[in-house]
Amino acid sequence: MKTWLSAAAFAATMLAMPVMAGQCGDILGHSMQQLNSRESVDLCDSYKGKTILVVNTASKCGFTKQFEGLEALYQQYQDKGLVILGFPSDSFKQEYDDAEKTAEVCYLTYGVKFPMFASSKVKGDQANPVFKALIAKTGESPSWNFNKYLVSADEQTVKHFGSRTAPDDKAFIAELEKMLAANAGAEPAAKSGE
Repeated sequence: MKTWLSAAAFAATMLAMPVMAGQCGDILGHSMQQLNSRESVDLCDSYKGKTILVVNTASKCGFTKQFEGLEALYQQYQDKGLVILGFPSDSFKQEYDDAEKTAEVCYLTYGVKFPMFASSKVKGDQANPVFKALIAKTGESPSWNFNKYLVSADEQTVKHFGSRTAPDDKAFIAELEKMLAANAGAEPAAKSGE
């Protein structure tokens, strides 16, 4: 009887493993409302297995022109597994209160195609859950708008880059390409195990 129970427990564990493996961590384990919309996005369902760049944005900041570089980065690397997630925030008093104005800056002025979410706090106790997780992993809170958090596909590695790091910065691109290459190397192994 003990052998049968042990075998049954082992089988149950093995069956549960793909479900557990499919779960997301603290960064992607949330649903977030899209910018200027009532629709929410389940980050885990939508972006699991991708290399993620999370950026806190603002429409009235000296760094707002980085939207151009971020969009260029997205266009260049999205087919290689990169997704950029933009989180407008008034944490530094440089974002509109009106979501429609924020959307106009992002979509019309800068032609942003990467996912953008509703304005939220990105620091302190009021930070949205994505930023709380990023801060917990890196020990780095955004010090200004356009901080960048580069997240590996398994959410285990998170690299923080400050506002002054442009989207085309060589050291930043090197880290991004390293994460994309690691993810590309992991995909065939994951597929062969399916």
